Amino acid sequence: MNTLISPKPAFESIAPDFGHSYTYQKFDASRPNKNNVWHYHPEVELVYVNGGTGRRQIGSHISYYTNGDLILIGSNLPHCGFTDACTGNTSESVVQMKADFLGPDFMNLPEMTGIRRLFEKSKAGLAFTGTAKKIIGEKIEILEYKSEFQRLLAILNILNELANTSEYELLNADHLSMELQSKENERINDIFNYVKEHYQQPISLETMGDLVHMTVPSFCRYFKKVTNKTFVQFVNEYRLVHASNLLSENKMSITEICYESGFNNFSHFNKSFRAFTGMSPSRYRSELKSVVR
Repeated sequence: MNTLISPKPAFESIAPDFGHSYTYQKFDASRPNKNNVWHYHPEVELVYVNGGTGRRQIGSHISYYTNGDLILIGSNLPHCGFTDACTGNTSESVVQMKADFLGPDFMNLPEMTGIRRLFEKSKAGLAFTGTAKKIIGEKIEILEYKSEFQRLLAILNILNELANTSEYELLNADHLSMELQSKENERINDIFNYVKEHYQQPISLETMGDLVHMTVPSFCRYFKKVTNKTFVQFVNEYRLVHASNLLSENKMSITEICYESGFNNFSHFNKSFRAFTGMSPSRYRSELKSVVR
């Protein structure tokens, strides 16, 4: 499942069509979203994945979603695409806008206080859950059928509802760590990209230190400071999320999934998976089947 990606996060230039203050795109089986590389952009991004299961990597956070996803990604927060040919989703809707897309004066109105705070929290990445995901997700789905003016009003209404719900998870608790200088941003993203390309193989601390021109102790301190995780923990989580994805597909045995995900010891894989999800791989697969049903 490795994807060939550039050695640094791609800067995505987003230019709204003439006469628009935001971009709106809807993808489905006939028009898949092919932007699966590690990238970032100044625009805030709202993504609704209708159904399916897949992986999120936003900043230093890695997790696995089921039954669709609704996420808000802040300005310049690096992330990967959320859907591919294996995700099994019906469609994916994406809205991208600058934090002051209606102008600084408008965004400073008292009525916009909630949305301003929402955009501030989105710097950490937000995943919405429960009824908020379902109800607001449906509103995002039908943006496709609205006129340009109605769509703008609907987006404001959606943002306001997101600002007022408590049904969300903060994905990067220490989101300030992602607001790095350009050189530091390149360094941490070089590390993330290397893990994305090589997580199925052993990755030594010496290799990572050489990659970013640091000694092993310096690299370990740097990575922990930026991500609030040890490098070993980060790699293990990446592998476990990949394993979760494979378990949902139900095409491989659990032993095969262990080695396909980069673990070289089945006992260690079982123990790590239980610590990560609260259940064994076999039970996880069984419960996921019941959710799908």
